[in-house]
Amino acid sequence: MKFSKTLITGLVLMAGVNAFAQKKAEKFEKLQIEMFPKAKEGYKQVYIQLPVAKNENDLKVEIFVGTEKMLDCNKYFLMGEMKTQDLQGWGYNYYEIESNGETGGTLMACLDKKLTKKFVTLKPEIVRYNSKLPLVFYVPKDIEVRYRVLRPDAVMKKAVQQ
Repeated sequence: MKFSKTLITGLVLMAGVNAFAQKKAEKFEKLQIEMFPKAKEGYKQVYIQLPVAKNENDLKVEIFVGTEKMLDCNKYFLMGEMKTQDLQGWGYNYYEIESNGETGGTLMACLDKKLTKKFVTLKPEIVRYNSKLPLVFYVPKDIEVRYRVLRPDAVMKKAVQQ
């Protein structure tokens, strides 16, 4: 009797976890990237698939393209640029990153000479949130793409009038 109660409880828990996992998986649109061109020599294709969200028109995606380097106390940036390209015949955009991995930065005197690992990026780009289309990037093999979702404040604020 005790064994059957334990077995039934376990089966109910497994069914609940399975239903939760299926519901979680349904939050993504079906990803299609076959229509995008293949990466050229020395580059790789990376993409971001955003989950379905409520009020997607209120959200933005901030994109960081960069690489981790051991650097001193100065402020650094990655040299290069991100170009938006049109996928001919589809009306979709994709992004090509041109960078040789070189960095620029300030020239402050760092007294401790300590190096720390930093993610050095191009100027971040902000794009609209759209879970129906992947964000596709072509980046040099040693560069990576990171992102974060920007959400608005709940309350709209009024500007000061003079």
